[in-house]
Amino acid sequence: MTHSSNDKTKRGIVGAPLTETAIRELREMIISGRYPSGAKLPPELQLAAELGLSRSTVREAVRALSTARVLDVRRGDGTYVTSLRPELLLESIALAVDLMQADLALELLQVRRILEPAVTALAAANISADALMHLEKTMLLMEESASDPAELVHHATDFHAQVAAAAGNDTLASILNGISSLTLRARARRGIIEEEATARAISEHARILEALRAGDAALANATALVHVSTTEKFLRRVLAESTESPSKGHASTKGSRNS
Repeated sequence: MTHSSNDKTKRGIVGAPLTETAIRELREMIISGRYPSGAKLPPELQLAAELGLSRSTVREAVRALSTARVLDVRRGDGTYVTSLRPELLLESIALAVDLMQADLALELLQVRRILEPAVTALAAANISADALMHLEKTMLLMEESASDPAELVHHATDFHAQVAAAAGNDTLASILNGISSLTLRARARRGIIEEEATARAISEHARILEALRAGDAALANATALVHVSTTEKFLRRVLAESTESPSKGHASTKGSRNS
């Protein structure tokens, strides 16, 4: 009964759903350092009493923060704050991108056009010999899969993820990797419907690798910009054609989502 009364008071103060109130207060506890990364939260009953909320409300808040990778619920052990690493916290970007409509891929490409050259330039300055070796192997796999657009895109995705990791900025890498899936599917569609696109894609990746191998940040920036701009130019043309011919555009858009 006490919790119910407190819940009503909380609702009146914040004017927000109770679960959102609990989520906000738990986040504040983590942000303030009261429960830092790796810390174990109090048992549910104790936490509910501390927040002045019902156990069910706290349970829902913990579940939501667990989905967001802020908390880690371990059965039989308790609830812990995760590492709070960007690759965990920014995972939801990829989920959001997967749910976006294909015609928004152009906006994602515009974001990539800003981020990817900068990330590639950072990689040129920071890449290790081992990372270069792995990229060279991935480049060979891309060349071997030239006749299979879907396989080519798989290796291209891996190539870009490796470049992002080599940049040494996990936050940038997580954001860039998160927004890449839909745009890479658009590139897979290009490999199917446009002649010589596969050879051009391989060539563009090879030039990026050459710039990284040379440790030339300016060249790496430029080659990555050309690469993303090529894809953006293609997608703009597809979207223009879809405006002129709705039935044809619908087929192209559907293909880019499913490739």
